[in-house]
Amino acid sequence: MDQTPDAVFIRPFQSGDERGFRILNEAWIATIFTIEEKDREVLDRPVESILAPGGHILMAIAGGRAVGCGALLAMPDGGYEVAKMAVDERLRGQGIGRKVLLALIELARQLGAPRLYLETNHRLQNAIHLYESCGFVRLPPERVKPSPYVRSDVSMEMLLPSGQELLR
Repeated sequence: MDQTPDAVFIRPFQSGDERGFRILNEAWIATIFTIEEKDREVLDRPVESILAPGGHILMAIAGGRAVGCGALLAMPDGGYEVAKMAVDERLRGQGIGRKVLLALIELARQLGAPRLYLETNHRLQNAIHLYESCGFVRLPPERVKPSPYVRSDVSMEMLLPSGQELLR
C-alpha cells in the first residue's frame, strides 16, 4: 500500500468513521498527555458532540483506512474551533496534518466563518509551527478564555476575510 501523502485524500466524516476518529485521537493524546473527560465526551460521540451542534469532521484516507482527521467545532460567534487533529503516528512528518489543516481552513472559508480558533500545548512545537505557517497567531493572555482541557496552554486564532472583504 502506497503511504505517500499524494495517496491521501480528504473527505467529510461518514457513518462508520467513529472508530478511526477515536483511535487516531486517543493514540496521540495518550502518548504525551492524559485522556481527559472532555476528550471522552467528544471521542465517544463525535456525531452528537461535533456534527449535531453545527460542526464538521474531515478524515484523511489512504489505502482505504483513516490515517488522519480534524474537526471544526461551531462557536457562538459563527467561527469554528479547530480540534481533534491527529495523524497516524507511523505517517507523521509526511504532510498529512498540513493537508487536513488546509482542508479545514478552506471549509471554514466556504462556510463564511469570520475566524478559526485553536488550543494546543507549548510542548507540541511541530504542531505550533504548522499552525503558524498556515496563518494562525498566538492570542495575548488577556484574550484567552479558560479551556476545558488541562493540557491546553497555547491559544491561537486566524481571522478569515469575509466575502465582502474579498470583493474589494
